[in-house]
Amino acid sequence: MNLSLLSLFALLAPLSFILIAILSKFTQNTSASLIKKGIMGVAFFNIILAIYFGICVVQYGFLESLEFGMMGLGISIRLDPLSIIMFIMIALLGFIVVKFSCNYLDGDKRQGIFMGRLAAAIASVQLLVISGNLALIFIAWVGTSLALHRLLVFYPNRPRAIIAARKKFIVARLGDVSLLAGFIILYAYFGTGNLEIIFQGIIFNDFSGYPLEIAALLIAIASILKSAQFPTHGWLIEVMETPTPVSALLHAGLLNAGPFLITRMAYLMDGTSYASIVLIVVGSFTALFASIVFLTQSSIKTSLGYSSVAHMGFSLMMCGLGVYAAAMLHLVAHSFYKAHSFLSSGSVIDIVRSSKVALPKRLGSAFRIIASIILAMAIYVGFAFLWGINPTEEFGMLVIGSIIVMGLSTIIAPTLDSNGKLIGTLKACFLAIIVAMAFFTLEAGAHYLLDSQIPALSQPGIFTMILTGIILLIYAIVIIIQIVAPTVPSNTFWWKMGVHFRNGWYVNSVFDRMVRSLYHIPDKETISGFSDESQVKVTSK
Repeated sequence: MNLSLLSLFALLAPLSFILIAILSKFTQNTSASLIKKGIMGVAFFNIILAIYFGICVVQYGFLESLEFGMMGLGISIRLDPLSIIMFIMIALLGFIVVKFSCNYLDGDKRQGIFMGRLAAAIASVQLLVISGNLALIFIAWVGTSLALHRLLVFYPNRPRAIIAARKKFIVARLGDVSLLAGFIILYAYFGTGNLEIIFQGIIFNDFSGYPLEIAALLIAIASILKSAQFPTHGWLIEVMETPTPVSALLHAGLLNAGPFLITRMAYLMDGTSYASIVLIVVGSFTALFASIVFLTQSSIKTSLGYSSVAHMGFSLMMCGLGVYAAAMLHLVAHSFYKAHSFLSSGSVIDIVRSSKVALPKRLGSAFRIIASIILAMAIYVGFAFLWGINPTEEFGMLVIGSIIVMGLSTIIAPTLDSNGKLIGTLKACFLAIIVAMAFFTLEAGAHYLLDSQIPALSQPGIFTMILTGIILLIYAIVIIIQIVAPTVPSNTFWWKMGVHFRNGWYVNSVFDRMVRSLYHIPDKETISGFSDESQVKVTSK
């Protein structure tokens, strides 16, 4: 079979989910059993389809369909290692979320409608990752936002859900405008929307200049807005009023669109300067800010929300450093664990309530804390040597390695600097070794798979190196404070700081006032009188 024709069959994945979404509109007043059976069959079919095309990409390396459109814009499918990794991940997560939804909303008279909206969201994400043309990417990008909006307002009698949906709608439209402007510049510069032609032009013709700088910067801004980065992250924390499957799909799938788009446009980002700096600054600050706020939360779902904000920031920072393989590895790992976290959050609450963990007393020994850091560094350097990685020649890997050392220190220090048993310290060291080994092994695998779709790691400019050094210094100070804090007697100052961090330094409140998200929220009696369609119109004003 012709390879360009074969790749078109990948459209069966999103089209099958779109069919379910259409059927749900016509069967919303009848039993949802037909929709449930249909969407489960489609979800299973998508797994088979994703695996099949994964085998095809392994065999042929790269598949691209013919372009249906005019003037270089239209519909085309691109199947390469990057899109296949995302395609398989979405298929697996989609199946899990759909199966969970069948039980979670069982008995709800609007379950069929929910399944249809869920199918539309999954279809939009699938279309985004297999798109081979700027026009189709933009359509899918907007589609993911609109589909998510319909899910966020599924329970229109929940004011907080409406507030979150309104803020998300505003932020998403700003991101859409930014992405559209960036794509228009790229199209005007290259005369086509075909990704392969654009990439080949950047690689072999060494295209550069301010038009590409501006386009890359606009695409970076769109990705930042899509992935709930500071200071527009507040809407993500407030979507907990939506059904649990929506949170799982959002945090494990839709939120990843930002880092994916940056990785997809990696050759453009690598050939420009300003966009990478913006990603490093915004991503690193968001990751640090959200991580600290995460530690102060008492609500499991709210803490998971801040965790997702931090992870997206870290992924975008890695993209800014040019470590795209590690960013994609982090993205995939985050997706699976965050989907599991949300879908099992109720069970976690029961487990925590029924268990009491007695932690050993911390000693506050400076020698032991320093020894923990040195031990973490030794573990990292040892694995880097075994895997043949020279961090001094690869600046991006050096930065990521430094952050990993900080993370390993937080695993080892609490046990080494305590009066607990030796077995506890040994277990912590073993866990640190497993974490380091997993990172190096999986990063090497991700780099091998994505080698043809991402540029080689290059040395950044002196400004970027100084900026990153400052960021690492701040990270190190925060990590040391985190390690030492349990040994310091509590006082009023730190208690007040904890309160401020728990409220996210009120950034979300300021954003509420800026976009007037708290105004004109209809009361429950007013909302209950609207039909499903009118409810959406109210929340979209």
